[in-house]
Amino acid sequence: MTARRRRLGPWRLLFVAAFVIAGLGLGAVATNAFGAGDKFDRLIAKIERFIVGPPPADRSTRPTVEVTPRPSPSSASTPPASLLPGATPTSIPTPIPRLPADFALSLDTKTVFAHELRKDWCAPAGVQMTLAALGLADNSEGFQQDLAGRIHEWETHADSHNYEWGPAAMASALDAYGAPGYELRAYKSRGDAIRDAAIAIKTTGSPAILLAWHGAHTWVMTGYRADADPTVFPDAVMAGAYIFDPWYPWNSTIWGQSDPPGTFQDWPEMERNFLPWKRPEGKYPDRDGKFIILAPTVPVSASR
Repeated sequence: MTARRRRLGPWRLLFVAAFVIAGLGLGAVATNAFGAGDKFDRLIAKIERFIVGPPPADRSTRPTVEVTPRPSPSSASTPPASLLPGATPTSIPTPIPRLPADFALSLDTKTVFAHELRKDWCAPAGVQMTLAALGLADNSEGFQQDLAGRIHEWETHADSHNYEWGPAAMASALDAYGAPGYELRAYKSRGDAIRDAAIAIKTTGSPAILLAWHGAHTWVMTGYRADADPTVFPDAVMAGAYIFDPWYPWNSTIWGQSDPPGTFQDWPEMERNFLPWKRPEGKYPDRDGKFIILAPTVPVSASR
């Protein structure tokens, strides 16, 4: 029979945290030498969990909406022109030409971009940037800290088996700060996910959020390039997306150097970073193997 592991209480954890700082030194924690900063962040998260306590077991979460595939590029062309009642062939509207599309929200990087203060705060930083883009928040460190501290209001096991930030919690946070209507969607195809995000951005005037790195990271999508306007041509082939990455300016040993806010990520970069959901902490039946986004559904003018 194995001995039962004893769980530390919050005050003992605080003592351990003080011991860690004393042993490793504030400088090591601040500079993340030998991973000291990451270990300290995880320890603080455990302290927060013990102090706040677990969320209600029966708390519901937002559903994940699986979106059906759109037509393949070879199955559609120029939108057909049809006769209205009483119209003559000479009054048929001229078909819209299929031209390359390049669209991005007009945003001030200095007032919108927010770097994640901790390596596990990409979600609150992404929510913060989305709110800032909509004029609902600033991009200060103080706002991000306050927002991150509210995760216990929205966390659920179904959304994050770690009881931390999941996409449903992000949508709830956006709603709480005045940006309602963000829908959690899942797609079998990367192309369909990016195309729908592009349509949502252009039709609502709001950023979309992509769950990158197998669902471990947050990218804020603010625009796109395609071979045609996806709001007109349902088979538009996407060339990439404009991204605000809260990881910037850090470098990742796995994903490489992050790019400045507003960088256009071409399709090879989307294939490298925007990957199907697969989390090590357990299974998510509605998300596993799918491309996950948070899509705005309410136009900016209607949400004010």
